[in-house]
Amino acid sequence: MPKDDFEKKEYDILIVGSGAGGGMAAYVLATAGLKVLMLEAGRSYDPIKETPMFNLPKDAPLRGGSTPEKPFGFYDATVDGGWQVPGEPYTQASNERGQRFDWWRARMLGGRTNHWGRISLRMGEYDFKPHSRDGLGFDWPISYQELAPYYDKTEMLIGVYGTNEGLENTPDSSDGVLLPPPKPRAYELLAKKSCDKLGIPVIPSHLAILSERLDHENIPQKLFPNNKLGQSVTRESMKSRAACFWATPCGRGCSIKANFQSTTVLLPPAMATGNLDIITDAMVREVTIDKKGQANGVLYVDKNTRQERFASARAVVVAASAAETSRILLNSKSTLFPDGLANGSGVVGKYLMDTVGAGIGGQIPALENMPAHNEDGASAMHMYMPWWLYKEQLRGDLDFARGYHIEFGGGRSMPGAGAFGGMGNFTKGAYGKDLKEACRRYYGSFVWFDGRGEMIPNEDSYCEIDKGQVDQWGIPVLKFHWKWSEHELNQAAHMHKTFAGIIDGMGGKVTSTVQTDGAKAIINGGAIIHEVGTARMGNNPKNSVLNPHCQSWEVSNLFLTDGAPFVSNADKNPTLTIMALAWRTCDYIVDQFKKRNI
Repeated sequence: MPKDDFEKKEYDILIVGSGAGGGMAAYVLATAGLKVLMLEAGRSYDPIKETPMFNLPKDAPLRGGSTPEKPFGFYDATVDGGWQVPGEPYTQASNERGQRFDWWRARMLGGRTNHWGRISLRMGEYDFKPHSRDGLGFDWPISYQELAPYYDKTEMLIGVYGTNEGLENTPDSSDGVLLPPPKPRAYELLAKKSCDKLGIPVIPSHLAILSERLDHENIPQKLFPNNKLGQSVTRESMKSRAACFWATPCGRGCSIKANFQSTTVLLPPAMATGNLDIITDAMVREVTIDKKGQANGVLYVDKNTRQERFASARAVVVAASAAETSRILLNSKSTLFPDGLANGSGVVGKYLMDTVGAGIGGQIPALENMPAHNEDGASAMHMYMPWWLYKEQLRGDLDFARGYHIEFGGGRSMPGAGAFGGMGNFTKGAYGKDLKEACRRYYGSFVWFDGRGEMIPNEDSYCEIDKGQVDQWGIPVLKFHWKWSEHELNQAAHMHKTFAGIIDGMGGKVTSTVQTDGAKAIINGGAIIHEVGTARMGNNPKNSVLNPHCQSWEVSNLFLTDGAPFVSNADKNPTLTIMALAWRTCDYIVDQFKKRNI
């Protein structure tokens, strides 16, 4: 449909962004019968047609290795995007290590959900009330119990494998929600043996990958008990999804729909309702308001014609990613909102957070000369370690206030570019036949451990409009300010020490430098791509942007459904919570439409 026709239609909801939050909003609102227009800044993308699932490393430039244009390798699903997007710069207040925020963007339909690691962890009771627990940061205006039903629904819809272990602040799903996890691999079992001695729990991972096909006969009715349209489109969508055949990396995308992507799980059933229209290559500049201060649409740049256009709706949902959402709000200035839309509190852009990251690797002699064996399974981990020192932390035994979980890998998967990097440290200059024998000996004996920890929000980490620079579309860009506190730095140092202990317990040798200085161990802000905060929800309009329903305090028909509303950033990867929170918000929006409050 031509863009002029879209602009002539009347829409109930306009959604900016098509990733986890935007895709979920489109799905819930369209199945509820509302007319929805979605704007996506990137190009259209169809994983079924475009995913190179069975291409081998030898078929790609540099054997599929990383380049500045494709940092995660040639086959990564991010077709347009990365930490640098041509023509769309951002600036840093400082380029010093530990003071910069590297901003990842995915300019494509489905956004980051095409690329992400599929790790799907629920936040726990402590995570929603961190200030009440230790006096740091802020409490959410909602509790775990309020979001738990939406975690269940989201897990049933997207398909998450894992188990219920009953561990502290690691919530169980309701019975029958989770899919069975794949069996652990040899190196994972060896790591568990080491961790058992150290008192570190090792349990099946929770990943949004179908270990078996979804129950399309019963799940749709559980999700939409009184909604025949929702049941119908969800049932057909679930029938189209195959179980994973444990063959290719999820980061490439999935043409059989076995893993979760907005483009395979959320947008197709939303489109099937007939209630969703999508415009791609639409770079939103600002949200517009009427004389009463209510949102009435957005101005966007058609990237193909470079013309500015206007799209209208009765309500606006912004889910462009946390920082991009704040950029849009801060650029939406008017006489009613001179400091940016919905920014009477001055909090828009503030309290930006990412996940704390640090890691080391090791070589395990016990895994040398392993006979060839089947390591089929998910391209990600089958097991992980949730945080285990809550009681010690609460007593003050540690020098950092929040925890981390451990992700780890290794094994004998398909060798890619750099698979034998660092072999010279073990082969003593072997060449020819000796080198080949050494590669066979050592391949599969290397492991890595990465921590993913909670960052406490602080006033020195935020984004603002850089008044001196615009992107190629004429839109003012963001400038990032970043600072880790001592809590995060000490946490990163603790990660290194812990991982070294696990490797030692496996009978291995650490192949990285174990840093006692957290500033040297920690990865730059933004590098983990868990960008949240900048427009937090709360109970008080004086110090928050949104109410407990992710609705603007000042503009009642404006909602945010990405990571921007996050009040804290627990050590649990945020995508599952983004989707659960978006579903809850959209149920509220539907209710407000029914009551004619919008």
